[in-house]
Amino acid sequence: MGFDNGQEGLKMPKEKQRCGWAGAGFVESGADYYIHYHDVEWGVPVHDDRHHFEMLILEGAQAGLSWATILKRRESYRKAFKNFDVKKVAKMTDADLNALLKDSDIIRNRLKVFGARKNAIAFMAIQKEFGSFDAYVWQFVEGKPINHKRKTMKDVPAQSVESVALSKDLKKRGMTFVGPTIMYAYMQAIGMVNDHTIDCFRHKQV
Repeated sequence: MGFDNGQEGLKMPKEKQRCGWAGAGFVESGADYYIHYHDVEWGVPVHDDRHHFEMLILEGAQAGLSWATILKRRESYRKAFKNFDVKKVAKMTDADLNALLKDSDIIRNRLKVFGARKNAIAFMAIQKEFGSFDAYVWQFVEGKPINHKRKTMKDVPAQSVESVALSKDLKKRGMTFVGPTIMYAYMQAIGMVNDHTIDCFRHKQV
């Protein structure tokens, strides 16, 4: 479930109560695509392997940066990494990846760029073993979302027991940029946990 984040002029309803990270400050700065991501995608359960791979790469790219920095470059990442077709990314050559290091529309971090291919190879191995990456990853929450009741963003942890376990296993399988904090952000993004605060209009919807 993606969206065209190039539509930065998209006007979303601003009167609704949202999670603090998608608050008025982002709207005032013109980052309506960020509000759209919160309202439409964040926290919605994902069961599509292409989307799983996309979010893994994007969350890894975020390491040390803000999510807004990555989100506004989402279409550029899709173009750079073959629309996150895992088979195509796994076959990217060193020359292909080195060329991306000259692409100012993505984050030109060598470890992150080359890590995408490494993660694609590990991702495909997981698909082969479990039938799909989706079947593999959802087992860490027993197949259903953990529905939290966070009162404020201060109640949201940086990681969890589940994200630590997922991180540890993915590292064993050869993935990189999959630390516990990154994995918790990934789990939030793909709906393995519902961390919309209880006053947010999306809490009950997802």
